[in-house]
Amino acid sequence: MGGFFKGVKAEVKKVSWPNKKELVNHTAVVIAVCAIMALLVWILDSGLHALLSLFIG
Repeated sequence: MGGFFKGVKAEVKKVSWPNKKELVNHTAVVIAVCAIMALLVWILDSGLHALLSLFIG
């Protein structure tokens, strides 16, 4: 079990952590993409709802 945690510690030291500017930039991109995708899903849902309402009544 101790060997596992030593391995984890060694791997964490190899990780290239982002600086603050990169972190903020990537976070903004993720939020923007999520907002755009949510908007597209909402538009698609509204369109399908309107289309089905025409057929079903």
